[in-house]
Amino acid sequence: MTPSSGAANSWAESPDHLGSDRRASLVGLLILLASTGIVFTALVVAFVARRLMGDDWIPMPKPPILWLNTGILIASSVALDLARRALKARRRVDFNRWWTAATGLGVLFLVGQGIAWSDLRAAGIYVATNPSSSFFYVLTAVHALHLIGGITALTWVDVQALRLRLGPAKRTAIDVCAIFWHFLDALWIMLMAIFYLWQ
Repeated sequence: MTPSSGAANSWAESPDHLGSDRRASLVGLLILLASTGIVFTALVVAFVARRLMGDDWIPMPKPPILWLNTGILIASSVALDLARRALKARRRVDFNRWWTAATGLGVLFLVGQGIAWSDLRAAGIYVATNPSSSFFYVLTAVHALHLIGGITALTWVDVQALRLRLGPAKRTAIDVCAIFWHFLDALWIMLMAIFYLWQ
């Protein structure tokens, strides 16, 4: 190793550099949360405005699997927190297990959403059936798209963990992924409240 490469490595591993990377990651996370929040706020405002506009709003039956999907998504958030606690306690094997479980539950949630949409189509309820069904499909589809992004990030961390590549920089990625996932979980609970209390 040359002196210059040694200096570069020591710089890359220095606390100051890691702190700078962490701050940049957290700023990026805040921007992501803000933009996602704006998207859903705009959709919910449009939902409320349309709901109050006319008499053509027909409440649609909700597939019962939505409750199971909600439980699965909450369980995935719990698994992520257990994974983070295991990592802090230096239990790497437990971290891998819990993180993989959380990722798998996220995929299972998407499968459940696919079943919910299939059940609606089988009942003759489509996007254009009425304003209520239109908003249901749009809101759940946009949430699913964000969730796919979250699952991609969770999978990346999972692969790094299984390859034993979880240095300080990767632990920032773990925190960022978990916070974004919890945010998507909270958004889903909000959507469920809208669907069942006011749709």
